[in-house]
Amino acid sequence: MKRIVAINASPRAGWNTSALVNKAADGAKAEGADIELFDLYKLDRFTGCISCFGCKLAPNEGKCIYKDGLAPVLEAVRNADGLIIGTPNYLGDVSAGFRALYERLIFQSLTYKKTPNSYNDRKIPVLMIMTSNADEAFYLPLGYNKMLRGYQQTLDSFVGNTKLMIVGNTKQVRDYSRFEWTVFDTAAKDERHEKVFPEECKKAFETGAKMVREPW
Repeated sequence: MKRIVAINASPRAGWNTSALVNKAADGAKAEGADIELFDLYKLDRFTGCISCFGCKLAPNEGKCIYKDGLAPVLEAVRNADGLIIGTPNYLGDVSAGFRALYERLIFQSLTYKKTPNSYNDRKIPVLMIMTSNADEAFYLPLGYNKMLRGYQQTLDSFVGNTKLMIVGNTKQVRDYSRFEWTVFDTAAKDERHEKVFPEECKKAFETGAKMVREPW
């Protein structure tokens, strides 16, 4: 049975990013995969890379040795057959939780040698999901596409082939009337969440299923 690790790197469990990660995991499970799900913001305290270089020394080459809330996540990814990870777009980048995991996940594999350049010789398919208040049409002019390509290329190199799924123009809160946010058409946000977001969830499900059925 294939093992898929699914990670919600949003602090809002049960909301947009979380829902999409769970749907992708459901798709993988429907194809017979064993799912291990993590909500990063529910873990014990963790940090990004502390630059101890323990992962560059035998017998721990290629393995982060720092013991905190991310240690079991990194171990799970090391033994997984696929990775699903979702993050909201915060101020034009990933969440702080995602960034911390990303640093630890990638840096452990860097050899600082001309060859091989990575300790990880077991590549797995990766699905990276990003949600945002901004519509997908703004990703190019705002430079978000370039930001995402950077993450994608690095994940490609050190974890495995990475597909991107962008879900923009999301509904941020259940009740917009509580806030005086005059820049939004809140009725349109509500309607899109009701009619379009379920289709995005369906797409996430199908992509998760494909990860198991036809790994990229």
